[in-house]
Amino acid sequence: MIAVDTSTLIAFLKGEKGNDVDELDSCLESQIIYLPPLVLTEILSDPGLPVKIINNLLKIPLLDTTEGFWERAGKTRSRILSKSLKCRIADSIIAQSCIDYGVPLITRDKDFRHFEKYTEIKIIW
Repeated sequence: MIAVDTSTLIAFLKGEKGNDVDELDSCLESQIIYLPPLVLTEILSDPGLPVKIINNLLKIPLLDTTEGFWERAGKTRSRILSKSLKCRIADSIIAQSCIDYGVPLITRDKDFRHFEKYTEIKIIW
């Protein structure tokens, strides 16, 4: 199981290059990719997203939230903010999904470096 962040998924859909996109492509072929629910929400927010892509995205399994998720996400965000570091709520929710399942996150968003340093999440750049 490996999760993907919105930044890498958008890059993949646009046909951009990068180690993260290559990793995502490999994981999609192996059918080991999962989506944090917020990533799916962010991607589906694009009003111009083709129906074929929407249908393919909906086939990817989600890292569903579990009991106590929102409290843990808040505490994780608080831990990062206590270091006077940038920590968006959306990033906290995505990171917590991965932390709860113990899965790495493929991303190109450098804001996740703080989570990698101060939580148990593994980031694949």
